[in-house]
Amino acid sequence: MEVYLVRHTETICEKGICYGQSDVELLSPYLPQFERIKTQIPAGAKVYSSPLTRCVTLAEYLSETAIQQDVRLMEMDFGDWEMKLWEAIPKDDFEPWMNDFVNVQVPNGEAFTDLFHRVEDFLTNELRENTNKPIVIVAHAGVIRSILCSVTQLPLKDAFQNKVDFGAVLKIKID
Repeated sequence: MEVYLVRHTETICEKGICYGQSDVELLSPYLPQFERIKTQIPAGAKVYSSPLTRCVTLAEYLSETAIQQDVRLMEMDFGDWEMKLWEAIPKDDFEPWMNDFVNVQVPNGEAFTDLFHRVEDFLTNELRENTNKPIVIVAHAGVIRSILCSVTQLPLKDAFQNKVDFGAVLKIKID
Protein backbone atom coordinates (compact mmCIF):
# COMPACT_ATOMS: atom_id res chain seq x y z
CA MET A 1 0.00 0.00 0.00
CA GLU A 2 1.26 3.45 -0.95
CA VAL A 3 1.14 5.87 2.01
CA TYR A 4 2.02 9.57 2.02
CA LEU A 5 2.93 10.99 5.43
CA VAL A 6 2.37 14.75 5.52
CA ARG A 7 3.37 16.97 8.41
CA HIS A 8 1.31 20.12 8.95
CA THR A 9 2.94 23.43 8.08
CA GLU A 10 4.36 25.85 10.64
CA THR A 11 2.13 27.06 13.48
CA ILE A 12 1.67 30.47 15.09
CA CYS A 13 3.58 29.30 18.18
CA GLU A 14 6.87 30.97 18.94
CA LYS A 15 10.00 28.85 18.64
CA GLY A 16 10.64 27.00 21.89
CA ILE A 17 6.99 26.48 22.86
CA CYS A 18 5.81 22.95 23.70
CA TYR A 19 2.43 22.47 21.99
CA GLY A 20 1.77 18.75 21.48
CA GLN A 21 -2.02 18.36 21.69
CA SER A 22 -2.78 22.07 22.10
CA ASP A 23 -5.00 23.12 19.21
CA VAL A 24 -2.98 25.93 17.65
CA GLU A 25 -3.53 27.66 14.30
CA LEU A 26 -1.27 27.58 11.27
CA LEU A 27 1.03 30.46 10.45
CA SER A 28 -0.23 32.48 7.48
CA PRO A 29 0.19 32.59 4.59
CA TYR A 30 0.02 28.83 4.22
CA LEU A 31 -1.81 28.36 0.89
CA PRO A 32 1.39 28.45 -1.22
CA GLN A 33 2.80 25.65 0.96
CA PHE A 34 -0.47 23.72 0.66
CA GLU A 35 -0.21 23.98 -3.13
CA ARG A 36 3.37 22.64 -3.08
CA ILE A 37 2.27 19.72 -0.88
CA LYS A 38 -0.71 18.95 -3.11
CA THR A 39 1.59 18.45 -6.11
CA GLN A 40 3.36 15.67 -4.19
CA ILE A 41 0.36 13.49 -3.44
CA PRO A 42 -1.83 11.48 -5.81
CA ALA A 43 -5.32 12.64 -6.76
CA GLY A 44 -8.12 10.52 -5.34
CA ALA A 45 -6.19 9.34 -2.28
CA LYS A 46 -8.03 8.55 0.96
CA VAL A 47 -7.04 11.23 3.47
CA TYR A 48 -6.73 10.66 7.22
CA SER A 49 -5.98 13.49 9.63
CA SER A 50 -5.30 14.28 13.23
CA PRO A 51 -8.36 16.18 14.53
CA LEU A 52 -6.21 19.15 15.53
CA THR A 53 -6.90 22.29 13.47
CA ARG A 54 -3.35 22.54 12.11
CA CYS A 55 -3.80 19.17 10.40
CA VAL A 56 -7.49 19.33 9.48
CA THR A 57 -7.01 22.64 7.64
CA LEU A 58 -4.33 21.07 5.43
CA ALA A 59 -6.13 17.73 5.03
CA GLU A 60 -9.33 19.38 3.85
CA TYR A 61 -7.35 21.37 1.29
CA LEU A 62 -5.66 18.23 -0.02
CA SER A 63 -8.70 15.98 -0.20
CA GLU A 64 -11.27 15.82 -2.97
CA THR A 65 -13.71 14.05 -0.62
CA ALA A 66 -14.42 14.02 3.11
CA ILE A 67 -11.42 13.40 5.30
CA GLN A 68 -11.31 10.82 8.07
CA GLN A 69 -10.26 12.38 11.40
CA ASP A 70 -8.73 10.05 13.94
CA VAL A 71 -7.66 10.87 17.52
CA ARG A 72 -4.94 8.20 17.33
CA LEU A 73 -3.12 10.56 14.94
CA MET A 74 -2.88 13.39 17.48
CA GLU A 75 0.57 14.56 18.58
CA MET A 76 2.00 13.39 21.88
CA ASP A 77 0.16 14.73 24.93
CA PHE A 78 2.67 16.89 26.78
CA GLY A 79 0.33 17.29 29.77
CA ASP A 80 1.55 19.95 32.21
CA TRP A 81 4.12 21.15 29.68
CA GLU A 82 1.61 22.18 26.99
CA MET A 83 2.06 25.80 25.84
CA LYS A 84 5.07 26.37 28.08
CA LEU A 85 8.54 27.30 26.93
CA TRP A 86 10.71 24.19 26.88
CA GLU A 87 13.29 26.09 28.92
CA ALA A 88 10.66 26.89 31.60
CA ILE A 89 9.86 23.23 32.30
CA PRO A 90 11.16 22.28 35.75
CA LYS A 91 14.52 20.55 35.50
CA ASP A 92 13.37 17.76 37.86
CA ASP A 93 10.59 16.89 35.38
CA PHE A 94 12.51 17.53 32.19
CA GLU A 95 15.79 15.67 32.80
CA PRO A 96 14.28 12.21 33.42
CA TRP A 97 12.17 12.59 30.27
CA MET A 98 15.15 13.75 28.22
CA ASN A 99 17.13 10.75 29.44
CA ASP A 100 14.36 8.31 28.46
CA PHE A 101 11.60 10.05 26.45
CA VAL A 102 10.51 6.64 25.19
CA ASN A 103 9.34 5.36 28.57
CA VAL A 104 9.10 8.36 30.92
CA GLN A 105 5.64 9.87 30.99
CA VAL A 106 5.31 13.65 30.92
CA PRO A 107 3.44 14.81 34.06
CA ASN A 108 -0.27 14.41 33.25
CA GLY A 109 0.65 13.48 29.68
CA GLU A 110 2.16 10.62 27.70
CA ALA A 111 5.42 8.81 27.13
CA PHE A 112 6.53 8.22 23.55
CA THR A 113 5.48 4.56 23.91
CA ASP A 114 1.89 5.73 24.52
CA LEU A 115 1.95 7.69 21.26
CA PHE A 116 3.56 4.77 19.45
CA HIS A 117 0.88 2.33 20.65
CA ARG A 118 -1.90 4.67 19.46
CA VAL A 119 -0.26 4.91 16.05
CA GLU A 120 0.29 1.13 15.88
CA ASP A 121 -3.40 0.62 16.65
CA PHE A 122 -4.29 2.99 13.80
CA LEU A 123 -1.97 1.20 11.36
CA THR A 124 -3.23 -2.24 12.36
CA ASN A 125 -6.94 -1.57 12.60
CA GLU A 126 -7.53 1.22 10.11
CA LEU A 127 -5.04 1.13 7.29
CA ARG A 128 -4.89 -2.59 6.75
CA GLU A 129 -8.51 -2.52 5.56
CA ASN A 130 -7.98 0.30 3.03
CA THR A 131 -5.59 -1.13 0.47
CA ASN A 132 -7.45 -0.24 -2.73
CA LYS A 133 -6.09 3.31 -3.18
CA PRO A 134 -3.24 5.51 -1.95
CA ILE A 135 -3.45 6.83 1.60
CA VAL A 136 -2.49 10.30 2.83
CA ILE A 137 -1.95 10.82 6.56
CA VAL A 138 -1.80 14.45 7.69
CA ALA A 139 -0.29 14.48 11.14
CA HIS A 140 2.51 15.64 13.41
CA ALA A 141 6.23 14.96 13.67
CA GLY A 142 5.83 12.52 16.59
CA VAL A 143 3.15 10.53 14.77
CA ILE A 144 5.18 10.40 11.56
CA ARG A 145 8.31 9.33 13.46
CA SER A 146 6.25 6.59 15.14
CA ILE A 147 4.99 5.32 11.79
CA LEU A 148 8.53 5.31 10.40
CA CYS A 149 9.78 3.40 13.45
CA SER A 150 7.01 0.85 13.00
CA VAL A 151 7.57 0.36 9.28
CA THR A 152 11.38 0.23 9.43
CA GLN A 153 11.69 -1.51 12.82
CA LEU A 154 13.81 1.41 14.04
CA PRO A 155 14.05 1.39 17.86
CA LEU A 156 11.91 4.12 19.39
CA LYS A 157 14.94 5.63 21.13
CA ASP A 158 16.26 6.44 17.64
CA ALA A 159 13.03 8.02 16.36
CA PHE A 160 14.59 11.47 16.09
CA GLN A 161 16.95 10.18 13.41
CA ASN A 162 13.94 10.73 11.14
CA LYS A 163 13.92 14.42 10.27
CA VAL A 164 10.35 15.62 9.66
CA ASP A 165 10.17 19.28 8.64
CA PHE A 166 7.01 21.38 8.61
CA GLY A 167 5.16 20.62 5.37
CA ALA A 168 7.24 17.51 4.67
CA VAL A 169 5.78 14.76 2.46
CA LEU A 170 7.23 11.29 2.88
CA LYS A 171 6.15 8.43 0.64
CA ILE A 172 6.37 4.93 2.11
CA LYS A 173 5.10 1.45 1.29
CA ILE A 174 3.26 -0.61 3.89
CA ASP A 175 2.63 -4.29 3.17
